[in-house]
Amino acid sequence: MALKPEPTAPFPSVQYALRVLETVSRHGDGVTDAQITRETGLPAGRLASLLRTLRREGYVEQISDGAYVVGASLLLLGSGTTRRQALEDRLQHTLDQLRDSIGAAVYLSRYADGEVSVEQVADGPLTPAVNEWVDFRSSAHASAVGKCLLGQLDHDARRDHLSRHRAARLTSRTITDEKILFSQLDAQSPTVPVLDLQEYAVGTVCAAVPLTAGSSAGCLALSLPIEDAHRLRSAADALSRQAAPVLLSLAL
Repeated sequence: MALKPEPTAPFPSVQYALRVLETVSRHGDGVTDAQITRETGLPAGRLASLLRTLRREGYVEQISDGAYVVGASLLLLGSGTTRRQALEDRLQHTLDQLRDSIGAAVYLSRYADGEVSVEQVADGPLTPAVNEWVDFRSSAHASAVGKCLLGQLDHDARRDHLSRHRAARLTSRTITDEKILFSQLDAQSPTVPVLDLQEYAVGTVCAAVPLTAGSSAGCLALSLPIEDAHRLRSAADALSRQAAPVLLSLAL
């Protein structure tokens, strides 16, 4: 699987957050915000915002003298055999928070070993997940998740995927022409959510934003019933704005 060259990192705040975490990790007895500023070169205003986010997510803690130390979430992610479960629990907690704040079912997906994989879902009675009436692995051309993942692949990897999963018409809105599909994928900005307006299933609209950590193509997505379609773009924008903690967890 080949990824397209990454144009511009859509979440530079994650790079800054990792820089802050590296600095805090080097100072076992704690480090002040002034010292973090000197070592990272980040402006005080940006650093203050990042520290608030990292404290809220449990990656750093502030001790009695005001200095910052490594938090419980980061310690859990660093332990060998428990790392996977700790990461999954942390991601699930973050996805649950996104579901509640956005008011929509939320999905974390990857493109691995040539297939679309929905790895974690946060749904509930008031935010039901989309009915998977066609396997997500064979409907990448129609779903927001699939299009967002295919959009991160190069041309040959996309063609390989569609050679194994033919683009079937799932609704009257489904794009089945490979040239048209690829043209739309190429025109999609990496900073703008990918939309699915009843292309996968009648009665459901979806949006997805890319989450590229290292060499792995991933995405964060949401779904809404058609009666809430008027909220799709604002919900998608909120998803994009709040994706940083998820990408941070994946990067760690």
